[in-house]
Amino acid sequence: MALLIAAVGSYLLKLAGVSLPESILNHPKVQRVAELLPIAMLSALVAVELFDGGGRYAVDWRALAGVAAGVGALLLRRGFLVVFVVAISVTALLRLVT
Repeated sequence: MALLIAAVGSYLLKLAGVSLPESILNHPKVQRVAELLPIAMLSALVAVELFDGGGRYAVDWRALAGVAAGVGALLLRRGFLVVFVVAISVTALLRLVT
């Protein structure tokens, strides 16, 4: 049931994005949120990865290296998808190697 609700919610969010008039999408506040979204998503990735399954705080150096790579991609002004692919790829490769 949760998966179905998430799928419908994602679809409706996507539909709202393509249905909004251009005047709303060009609004400065909307543009600012779009600029800050990758930073917020990377912060969420760090928060999730810093806690293990038991709710204890655990630092995983591989996850931190992935986030650092993502921050590097942000500093190079890469797009939202590129930032995530870089962060996830670096983390996955380091976990695979070690």
